[in-house]
Amino acid sequence: MSCVEAINELEARLGEASLEDVASRHRRERKELQAKLQAMKKNAPKNNKNKRKEFLEEMARLEGELEQRHKVELQDATAAEAASPAAIEPAVEKLSTAAPAADSDNEESDVVHPTHQRVSKAQKRRNKKEKEAREREEEIRVELQNAANQPSPKQIELQQITAKLKDRQLALHMIPSDGDCLYNAIRHQLQLNAMPSHSVQELRTETGNYVRAHKDDLICYMTHPDTGDLLNDEQFESYCRDIVKTHAWGGHIELKALSSLLRVPIEVIQAEGSSTLLGLEEFGGAPLVVCYHRHIYQLGAHYNSTIPVE
Repeated sequence: MSCVEAINELEARLGEASLEDVASRHRRERKELQAKLQAMKKNAPKNNKNKRKEFLEEMARLEGELEQRHKVELQDATAAEAASPAAIEPAVEKLSTAAPAADSDNEESDVVHPTHQRVSKAQKRRNKKEKEAREREEEIRVELQNAANQPSPKQIELQQITAKLKDRQLALHMIPSDGDCLYNAIRHQLQLNAMPSHSVQELRTETGNYVRAHKDDLICYMTHPDTGDLLNDEQFESYCRDIVKTHAWGGHIELKALSSLLRVPIEVIQAEGSSTLLGLEEFGGAPLVVCYHRHIYQLGAHYNSTIPVE
C-alpha cells in the first residue's frame, strides 16, 4: 500500500462517524419517519377505535425510539470527533516520512531536496483539506450542542401554558392523544365541576347534530383543510358525519357547539396570545377551562384539561 493510499484510508476511517455525517443522516431519517407517520395517520382506521389507538401508540413509539437513538449516536459522534484531529496528524506525519523509495516518481515526492525533505504540494493540499474539515466539524459540533441546549417548541409551549395556569392557581391535566382529546377534556371538566356527565360518544353525537342543525350559521366558517375553500353541501354533510362516526379532531366549531349544547362558557388557554372564551355572553357562571397545544405532538393539535392547584 502506498503512502497516499494509507493516508486516505486513515482519514476515511477516522471520519466515518463525523458529526456532519451523523447530522445529515439524522435529518434524512427524521424526514423519512415523518413521511411514514403521515402515511400511517392517513391509513389509520376511522371506525375501529381500538385499531386506531394501536396505530397512534405505534406512531408514538416510533418517534420515541428514533429520538432516543439519535441522542445516543450524537453523543458517540461528539466523543469520536474530539479524538479524531489528534489522531490524524501524527499518523499522517509518520506515514509521510516513512514513504518507500518506490513512490519517488509520484507527485507526493516530486520536490524532495537532496539535503532536506520539503512538504509537497499534494501534502499541503491534504493538510489544508484536513484543517478545513476539522474546523467545519467543530462548527457543526458547536451548532449541534447549542441546538441541544435550546428548548424545543414543545418545551417552550408547555412552559408558557404552565406559567399562565400557575397565575390562576391551575395545573395541566393530561388527556390521551387519540383523536377524542377535545371531548375527553370537556368531559373531564364536567366531572370536575360536578355537572351532568356525558360519554365521549354522546358529546360527539350531540355536537354533530348541533352543527348540522345550525348549518346556515356555521358553514361560512368551515373550510376544506387542503384547498382552503368553503365546504360545499356534500363536504359539510361528510364533516358532520365524521364528528359522530369517527375520531376526527375537534376545533373552534365543535367548541362553539359544545358550549351551546351544555349551556356553559368554555375558555381555551394557549401559549401565545390571550385565551378564547366562548358562550360567556349567553351563559353565566364559571367557564370550563381547557388548554390548546400546537406542538406537544407531531401528529397535530391537542387539547388538555386543567385542575385546581391545592
